[in-house]
Amino acid sequence: MEPATAVVCVVGVASALALYILNLLWLKPKKIEKSLRDQGLKGTPYRLVFGDLKEMEEMIIEAKSKPMRSLTDHHIAPRVFPFIHKSIAAHGKTCFTWMGRRPLVHISDPLMIREVLANNYQFQKQRGGNPLTKLLARGLVDVEADQWAKHRKIINPAFHVEKLKQMVPAFYVSCSEMIQKWEEMVTKESSCEVDVWPHLQTLAADVISRTSFGSSFEEGRKIFELQKELGEFVIEAIMSVYIPGSKFLPTKSNIRMKEIDEEVKAKIKGIINKRVVAMKNGESINDDLLGILLDSNYKEIKQHENSNFGLSIEEVVEECKLFYLAGQVTTGNMLVWTMILLGQYKDWQTRAREEILQVFGGKRPDIDGLNHLKVINMIFNEVLRLYPPLGFLRRLIHEETKLRNIILPAGTLLNLNTLFLHHDQDIWGEDVNEFKPERFSEGVLKATKGQASYVPFGGGPRICIGQNFAMLEAKMAFAMILQCFSFDISPLYSHAPHNILTLEPQFGAQLILHKL
Repeated sequence: MEPATAVVCVVGVASALALYILNLLWLKPKKIEKSLRDQGLKGTPYRLVFGDLKEMEEMIIEAKSKPMRSLTDHHIAPRVFPFIHKSIAAHGKTCFTWMGRRPLVHISDPLMIREVLANNYQFQKQRGGNPLTKLLARGLVDVEADQWAKHRKIINPAFHVEKLKQMVPAFYVSCSEMIQKWEEMVTKESSCEVDVWPHLQTLAADVISRTSFGSSFEEGRKIFELQKELGEFVIEAIMSVYIPGSKFLPTKSNIRMKEIDEEVKAKIKGIINKRVVAMKNGESINDDLLGILLDSNYKEIKQHENSNFGLSIEEVVEECKLFYLAGQVTTGNMLVWTMILLGQYKDWQTRAREEILQVFGGKRPDIDGLNHLKVINMIFNEVLRLYPPLGFLRRLIHEETKLRNIILPAGTLLNLNTLFLHHDQDIWGEDVNEFKPERFSEGVLKATKGQASYVPFGGGPRICIGQNFAMLEAKMAFAMILQCFSFDISPLYSHAPHNILTLEPQFGAQLILHKL
C-alpha cells in the first residue's frame, strides 16, 4: 500500500471513530433531549458524558452530612433523593434528568405507573449498571419475559398461603431469641437504651435462614453472614463511579468478593445436593422454601419431561440468595420504621398493644389472630406509605414506546418515583406528610380511591412475590414486641433516613425499652 493511501485509510478510520464517539456522547443525547422537549416535557440540559451524575452525588453527600431538624418531619424526599426532589420542583412531576448519556424520565402519575407495571413484557427492568450488584442476587428479580414467567411459576408454591402457615413456628423461634436478648438487657435496669436496628436486621436474617433451609439453619446462617459481608463490599462499590472492567482488577476487595461468591455458591449447592439425594430416596423435603422450590421444580420438569422447563442448580442457588436479600431488607426496614414512628406516636403504640392483648393476651400469637389485626394493618400500611423500602422502581425502554401521550425513544430509563407518589399532596391531601394510620381504616383500595398511588411492593404481574411472607413475619415480630415492651425514642436518636439499596436509618434507631 502506498504511504499516501495508508494515510488516507488511517484518517478515514479515525474520522469514522471520532464521528461515532461524537454521536454516542453528544449528538444522540441532544437529539433525544430535543424530542422530549418538543413533546412538552421539561428537564435538565444534557451535559457531556456524566449528565447529572456529579451534581446528584454532591447533593446526596450534602444531604447525608446532617440529620433532619425534626423527628416528626416525614417529608423525607429532599433528604433521601435531593436531586430528584429539586428536579421535580423545577420541572414538574413528569420530567427528565440524565444518568450519564441516558435520559431518565421521572414518573409520579398513578395512571402512567399503572400502565408501566401492568405491561412487564414491554417495560422491563434495567439491565447492566454496576455488574458487582449481580453478586448479591439475581434470580427472579433479574430475569425478564418468558424466563421470568418460568421462574415465577416454579417459585409461586413456596409463597402459597398454606405453605406460609408452616413457617409461623420459625417466625416465632427467631422472634423469641431477639425478645430474650432485649429482656436480658432490660432486666439490669428498669429500662434500657437499645439501637434496635441491628437487632431487627439479625431477626430478619434468622427468619429467612430458618424458613429457607429448615434443618440446615446453622449452615444457612453462615451463608447469610457471608452474604452480609459481600453486601458491604457491593454497597461501597455502588457509592462510587464504576469503571468498566474494574471488577477484573486484582484488588483486595475484588479478590475477597470473588472468594465469598464462590464459597456461598458451594455451600448452597452442598445443601441442595443433600436435598436431591433425599428426594431420590423418597423422603419429604418440602417443609421450607428450598424444599418447596426443589419439589416444584422437579414436578415441572417431570410434567413436561424436559429439563428446560425447570431451573438449573445454578438458578436455584441464585433464588436462594435472593430469598435472603429480599427477605431481610423488606421486613427489617418495615419493622425499624414502625418502631421509630410508634416511639413518637405513643397513642398508636397503645392502640396496637391493646389490640394485641385483646386478641392474644399473653399467649403465643397464631396465624388466625395475626390475620385479623386491623390496627396493626393500618399502622404498617401508613409506615410503608411514608417510608417505603424502595424509593423508586427503575425500568428501561428497549425500543421506541408510547406511554400515554409521550413517545419514549429506545434507551430511555424510567423512574417510577414511589416515595414521591406516596408523598403527593394532590393525591393524599394536605396531611400527606403526617403519620395518620386512620387513613387506611377501610383498607388500601378505599384510601387510594382505586388509583395506583400506593405501591410499596411494586405492582402488576411483577408485584413482590414475598409480600405476604414479609407482612406475616412483621406482624408476628411486632405482636411479640408489644406483648413484652413499651418504648420511647431516645434523645440520642437522629432522624436521618437515607437510601442505599433500600431506605434505612443512617445513624441507627436508638429507643428506650421498658419491660412490661
